[in-house]
Amino acid sequence: MAEPVLKLINLKKKYGKFTAINEINLDVYSGEIIGFVGPNGAGKTTVIKMIANLIQPTSGGILVQNIKGELQNIYSKSNNYIDFGFLIDQPYFYKDSTPKQVLRYLARAQHYPKKEINNRIDKLLKMFNLYQWKDEKIKNFSKGMRQKLGIAQALLIDPKIIILDEPQTGLDPKARIELRTLLRKLQRNGKTIFVASHLLHEISEVCDKIALINQGKIIAFNTIENLENNLKTNLIECQLLKPIKNKNNNIIDILIKALEPYLDMNMISELNKKPIYINPDNNNLDIYFDGSKESMAEILDILVTRFKPEIRLVSFAQQRTSQLERIYAELLNEYNEQKIPSTIINKGENVAIAR
Repeated sequence: MAEPVLKLINLKKKYGKFTAINEINLDVYSGEIIGFVGPNGAGKTTVIKMIANLIQPTSGGILVQNIKGELQNIYSKSNNYIDFGFLIDQPYFYKDSTPKQVLRYLARAQHYPKKEINNRIDKLLKMFNLYQWKDEKIKNFSKGMRQKLGIAQALLIDPKIIILDEPQTGLDPKARIELRTLLRKLQRNGKTIFVASHLLHEISEVCDKIALINQGKIIAFNTIENLENNLKTNLIECQLLKPIKNKNNNIIDILIKALEPYLDMNMISELNKKPIYINPDNNNLDIYFDGSKESMAEILDILVTRFKPEIRLVSFAQQRTSQLERIYAELLNEYNEQKIPSTIINKGENVAIAR
């Protein structure tokens, strides 16, 4: 198996008696997009600042691949590391400077080839729709424009590893979609990307793996698919043409009986509700099933052929975002109740869970 390009080993950071980061272990491999997800104050920015060598850990270490492909302590004095690009917290720039001036200064400071600086700056500003404002003072920029400039500077020297802290902050919906498209494009070009966020749904569509962090500890780390399979939370959302007329709950009971071989019946005890229910927020039909594609196909076939008069489907889809949010909520509850096992598993089909 290939060596990771970034490795966190028992990483710990204390401020007096307060433990901000508590023995985090994490391997990031070349070409991966890793989501680092947790509530505000969970420790995401602290970890990123340690990777950027802005603050020192209390104990533990950070290894980074060097240009020879070997892992090397990030705190050793060396110019042989592969290049990093960082967006840390909210970007701040001199208000009276222009994007062109800021990026030129940063390019020179990072020894980017002088002859290529102007072309690189123009390319990035066009990429983020800032080219027409390249000579405009930043004090006149909106929050979203400053955020775009912050992401542009993280990509400035064409780094191998890109670390973004809450990159979606201040961006409008269109810009957020464009950012996700850009991350996938960068990955196809061989970049390794580490994205920290408190918004699970914003990054779940682009991440290969997600590390869930709470109170300074990683409580789960794995692929989205493995997280879903391990916790058996497979949800189908059926958007309906018209709300179901559900007198005395009869239609739900009939549906459960018809679909029972394909349902996740454990949901009854977990959520104190039936595995099929009418969502009160939108009157759609939510179905918790066993997760297999075959079962999903059977459920669709039964709904369309046997329940057509009562149920008219507009859409039928497995909801990944709501799945992940529920998984995260469950893991946080288990962690806070100290029910999560202490073993960390980092291979195979198991979910990596820490306590």
